[in-house]
Amino acid sequence: MAEPGLRSIPTLVGDAVRELRDLVGSEITLFRTELAQGVHRISLGLSLLLAAAVFAIAGLFTLLLALVKGIAVLVQSDALAASIVGGVFLLLAIGLGLFGRSKTSLSTLEPTRTGRQVKQDAQVLTERIDA
Repeated sequence: MAEPGLRSIPTLVGDAVRELRDLVGSEITLFRTELAQGVHRISLGLSLLLAAAVFAIAGLFTLLLALVKGIAVLVQSDALAASIVGGVFLLLAIGLGLFGRSKTSLSTLEPTRTGRQVKQDAQVLTERIDA
């Protein structure tokens, strides 16, 4: 006859499997909750960055307008002031665009260091096999 405090091996294995299943389920639930909170934080951060960009652009346009008005007072012509400011910013845009274009070529995507390393590794392996 079995003692009242002892349980059989199949019962113990069944309890262990049940507890493991409950533990894994709890961990998955915790993972999902943390992932959802992380996504929420990221979306909030991106929304705030977008709002900051909108305000920055509005501020830039306001400053450009003030610059045009200030130059207009000096040159006594609104059209000439707008042309001067627009021309300067157009030249800046062209310069930045050409510089960016020179930096973005398909050759910069080529993994040259990886290719060199693979060739070097192959050479070392070949030397070890031959030895």
